[in-house]
Amino acid sequence: MKKKGKILIVDDNEEILVALRLQLSTYFEKVATERKPEMIPSWMNREGFDVIVLDMNFRAGINTGNEGIFWMNKILSLDPDISVVFITAYAGIELAVKAIQQGAADFIEKPWDDEKMLAAVLRAWEMRRSKLEITNLREKQKHLSERIDDQYSFFRGTSPATERIYRTIDKVAATDASILILGENGTGKEIMAREIHRRSARSKEVFIGVDLGSLSTSLFESELFGHVKGAFTDAREDRPGRFEIATGGTLFLDEIGNLPPELQPKLLTALHNREITRIGSNRAIPVDIRLISATNRPVHELVAEGRFREDLLYRINTIQLEIPPLRERKDDIPLLLDFFLQKYTAKYGKPVFKTDKAALDKLLHYGWPGNVRELQHMTEKAVILGEGSTLHEEDFFFGSRSRPRESMQEILNLEQLEKEAIRRAIEKHNGNISRAVLELGISRRALYYKLGKHDT
Repeated sequence: MKKKGKILIVDDNEEILVALRLQLSTYFEKVATERKPEMIPSWMNREGFDVIVLDMNFRAGINTGNEGIFWMNKILSLDPDISVVFITAYAGIELAVKAIQQGAADFIEKPWDDEKMLAAVLRAWEMRRSKLEITNLREKQKHLSERIDDQYSFFRGTSPATERIYRTIDKVAATDASILILGENGTGKEIMAREIHRRSARSKEVFIGVDLGSLSTSLFESELFGHVKGAFTDAREDRPGRFEIATGGTLFLDEIGNLPPELQPKLLTALHNREITRIGSNRAIPVDIRLISATNRPVHELVAEGRFREDLLYRINTIQLEIPPLRERKDDIPLLLDFFLQKYTAKYGKPVFKTDKAALDKLLHYGWPGNVRELQHMTEKAVILGEGSTLHEEDFFFGSRSRPRESMQEILNLEQLEKEAIRRAIEKHNGNISRAVLELGISRRALYYKLGKHDT
């Protein structure tokens, strides 16, 4: 079955053109030939070629290869994703290296071996497909990121703790420094990462996020580094990884504290070398990313316990930002409330609500275990169900609880502390018992016993 690819062969020797056309026409849907390199732009305007097989020398007596490189640069200026395979009768290591360094996909010496020629053109065609796939994914991701950014609106609070964070962001956003964001669930770590990206020199490039906590060991390398067709049972086609797609932009590694120790060296190697290798391939692919990581776990304690590599922490932690929980910056609550009210009244076509004093007092005295995310969801629900022009105390619901939760610091009774810790661990991991017991440092049997004891 022929590949859905288009090949242009450019050489001043008619016999070579005929030979290559006959050979490659068996494998590709279109093979065109041209003797004059100056006609290349015209061909490219008419057809979307995937591979151009290009002679390096056209004028008699000249064998430097500079003509071929000149025309390759012209080709790549018209279509940066096209693959160029050079052919020449005057081969040499120096010339081959020069051609590859300038951007050629491959280099074949005349007279060529048919199998080597076919293999080179097929590799170039696959490379072209990968480049187009990445370009397409990056465009989709860019469009998606713009839509997501509307959902992750940036809010600048006025509490002293919040102001300290934003002063740091003002200093580091324009740099390429690796940033580690620490904070509880719901404090806004991804919002912070997106804001840093928006203020950076890479703002017009993609922002690619990966939740490392949700990746299984078997999917880690494929998801981050990509794979080639046939690398494993379900690898039906080449696929770029997140590192490759994020090149030029920002890669956000969320929940990095959950990365198992056996996978940490692989991530460290990719970050150190600034290159990745797809599963099933031996070809190293350079990547250019700005790294932002985040975790809700005490990563420095994990290092001390030997559960997180110290050298990996140094690599991701040029600058560290710690977002305080909402209970420690309650000065931000009135402004956050107003921010979310404006957002959701506009979204649902409601009149702009005011909030009475009793409702605001209720919010200010609540413990906010879900942090800003919980306030956001609570405000959205209040806007949807609210009536009139004012929101009252009863319009804000704290889940199934009739009173605000106490913070851990406010609880002194040991039994209550244990019960609250279990509740938070289960809630934090959305009911996932396996993750909850790891967080609590107890066995599954012990957890079930304590749940029964506390009638939870």
